[in-house]
Amino acid sequence: MARKLWGGRFTKRTDPVVERFTSSIAVDHRLAKHDVIGSIAHAKMLGACRIIPTRDARRLVSGLQQILRRIERGQFHPDPAAEDIHTQIHTMLRRRVGPVAEKLQTARSRNDQVALDLRLYARDVVTRLSRGLARAQRGLVALADRAHEVVIPGYTHLQRAQPVLLAHHLLAYVEMLERDQERLQDARRRLDTLPLGAVALAGTSLPINRSKVAKLLGFSRVADNSMDAVSDRDFVVELLADSALTAAHLSRLAEDLILWATEEFGIITLDDAVATGSSLMPQKKNPDVLELIRGQAGQAFGGLMELLTMLKGLPLSYNRDLQWDKAVFFRVTDGVMDALEAMDCVVRHVHLRREGIRRLLSHDAICATDLAEQLVTRGVAFQRAHEIVGRLVRSCEREGKRLGELSLAELRRFSPRFDEAARRRLDPRRSVELKQSWGSTNPRLVRQAIARWKRQLTSNRLV
Repeated sequence: MARKLWGGRFTKRTDPVVERFTSSIAVDHRLAKHDVIGSIAHAKMLGACRIIPTRDARRLVSGLQQILRRIERGQFHPDPAAEDIHTQIHTMLRRRVGPVAEKLQTARSRNDQVALDLRLYARDVVTRLSRGLARAQRGLVALADRAHEVVIPGYTHLQRAQPVLLAHHLLAYVEMLERDQERLQDARRRLDTLPLGAVALAGTSLPINRSKVAKLLGFSRVADNSMDAVSDRDFVVELLADSALTAAHLSRLAEDLILWATEEFGIITLDDAVATGSSLMPQKKNPDVLELIRGQAGQAFGGLMELLTMLKGLPLSYNRDLQWDKAVFFRVTDGVMDALEAMDCVVRHVHLRREGIRRLLSHDAICATDLAEQLVTRGVAFQRAHEIVGRLVRSCEREGKRLGELSLAELRRFSPRFDEAARRRLDPRRSVELKQSWGSTNPRLVRQAIARWKRQLTSNRLV
């Protein structure tokens, strides 16, 4: 039986029902490494400040390092009898160093201890999410590079709108994921605060050196308010919100790819390696991976609301409600990391269906805006040009004609300002080439964007 870190004022054993309900070891065992790392820094500080004898501090550090090596070798297993990860580590340490282990909790409470563990874990989460985002971005850029010359319909309201480069469409998602990167780095800045030394809520009368612990653990500052330090979970909320936005972006990309892979769109096909079949219908090739990515967004959104709802009514300072924060934090961030990895795998197994793309582009009313802009270059006010081309499109629909089939004479029935240049604008390739504005789907600008992203994702990413 693991020895509790409390109990002097109690005369009865804890009821087994309460033991089971309050135990968190099944969830917080994954903080084992971070708990030990924090304890090593704390023990070193206690010795350096002469709060405990130096020899005792050395014994504590040695015992903790033995435990850390076991954890890093994958030899650590959660003990169901332990109340939480702090209790299990304490029990393991006591077996190694004896009663001196009881000195480790000097000037420390589980309140500031778990706040530290969670921040250390959250720093690792930021690193792993950032790497996953970078890999997904590189996969999208690679596909954009491979398809840099391919023109597809761009959509608004899920209706064909204007021709765009497929690469331009893909790079829009690279931009979204870059904003996710920026939010993560911003969250990392607020993570950079050491809570240890706040103790239970009021600090300590012992002469600890919090700055020394901060330096040992790589924090640039210490928390200024002990009550806030033990109860702050803003950083968890931030990372859940960041994860929820990433999940939303992945869900949107998944939806685009799902649509594109249908026979109705026919823009891409998914490699057999990333598709599944039907237990009944032998012809089916289903985008299950993408559907699971799309569905995972709901889990991320729900997790964010779960934690916000939990926090909204908590008085200062620490409350046991916060035990539930880790389960939702782990679940959501694990899910988003898995979704990023799965999306990267799918994107790298996408094949283009050029015939299907040509079929979609054959509806040349998709270039109607180009006709209106051609009239603008001939001195026609845009609203007037918009009306002229609208009547032209309606006439073609009524007569069963395509815009590209109209002669110059027929075009001039609607406006004498039409010329041969107008007819050339009905080519989707010509449409994208004519774009000039910065950030547009112009092929030259898109190639520049691909090159820029390649450089950026190579030079300043963690992997």
